[in-house]
Amino acid sequence: MARNVWSKLAVRVNVKLLRMNRPNVYESALRDESRCELCPLTRVKAGVAVRIKRLCASPELQNRLRELGLGEDQIIKLLTSQSNFICQVCNARLAISEQLAQLILVEPLRPAGIPISVRPEVAPRP
Repeated sequence: MARNVWSKLAVRVNVKLLRMNRPNVYESALRDESRCELCPLTRVKAGVAVRIKRLCASPELQNRLRELGLGEDQIIKLLTSQSNFICQVCNARLAISEQLAQLILVEPLRPAGIPISVRPEVAPRP
């Protein structure tokens, strides 16, 4: 009888510990950010918002990109990354080639804080 009770208790404790040790979405995002400080737009997954940090193109091309809204410190969202890269910039969608996307260095956006919906799970009280 005592063994059965202890084994059930041990299973409950292990399950609670697993739930408590599981990283939340916020921690995962910080871990993923550290892998890519500055990277070309071609390495960003579709659906991710990033900030443009550097334009590695000729001065004429840099000016043209800035005129289109793709300037330094601009936040953009990559919508698709198939044959062309479609970005949402200032509520407009722009399609650029892979060669041009390679010249735009971006950084991931850092979360301002932990939103309510992303709080770590709290184990229920017995």
